[in-house]
Amino acid sequence: MTVADERTTAPAPAGTQPPTEPSRFSLKHPRSRIGWIRPAVWLPLVVMLAILGGLWQWGARQLPYLLPPLSEVGSSLSGNFGYYVHNALVTLGEATAGLGMGFVGAFVLAVLTSELPLVRRAVMPIAVVLNVTPLVAIAPALVVAFGFGAMPKLIITGLICFFPILINTATGLRSVPQQVLQVYRTMDASRVELLWHVRVPNALPYLFAALRIVFPLSIIGAVVAEMSASGSTGGLGTAISVASSMNQLPVVYASILVLAVMGVLLLLAVTVVERRVLHWHDSTN
Repeated sequence: MTVADERTTAPAPAGTQPPTEPSRFSLKHPRSRIGWIRPAVWLPLVVMLAILGGLWQWGARQLPYLLPPLSEVGSSLSGNFGYYVHNALVTLGEATAGLGMGFVGAFVLAVLTSELPLVRRAVMPIAVVLNVTPLVAIAPALVVAFGFGAMPKLIITGLICFFPILINTATGLRSVPQQVLQVYRTMDASRVELLWHVRVPNALPYLFAALRIVFPLSIIGAVVAEMSASGSTGGLGTAISVASSMNQLPVVYASILVLAVMGVLLLLAVTVVERRVLHWHDSTN
């Protein structure tokens, strides 16, 4: 045996282990909590906001009847902060209530359509027709049917949020691989067990994808409902309509800014919940 052979066959010293290839399941990529301090993270957004602000100020000087100066918008927000908070809460309440109604109806119908092909063939064409129907056109009819209260606004908001949740959830429930279903069927799993342990977890990424769309969309639906359904006494949609009729442009754009902030906050909330619930899924990595 040569010296080279003795070196290659010599046992490792006591207390040491040969290097092993790290498992992909044990690798963790912790996110830096101070990453936002780097200019590369926040500087592009700041530059873009500065450019947009400069363009806005230039447009306000050129078209004063279309764009108010940013200083007037800020003064309207700071001087009537309680007014905007009150109307924002009204719109947020209508948006969340309408979204809740649409979510429950869409989820139940998605389960039925995924489990019963007859229901799918009967309901999905009607759902498609309802999705392409201009809901603003039926708002006056809803007011006649349900009065001047909150119900017409909730129905319009729920219908706007209904279709994305229905389509995404139904797709997720039906997209389980057949091999997985066969394994559970060999274990005599019931239909309810398949639904709860296989189909619903598989549909969660699709459902959260829909929620990222419909949460901001619910704000739009509530505003559209407030503008189109007569008898509205509160909400940012009503505030925009009243301010537009009185040519109060700072109030209009301040209300739009509040709506934009609400939409961003709702989207962030959905994203945080999604990362908590779907920490096991590739979409959150």
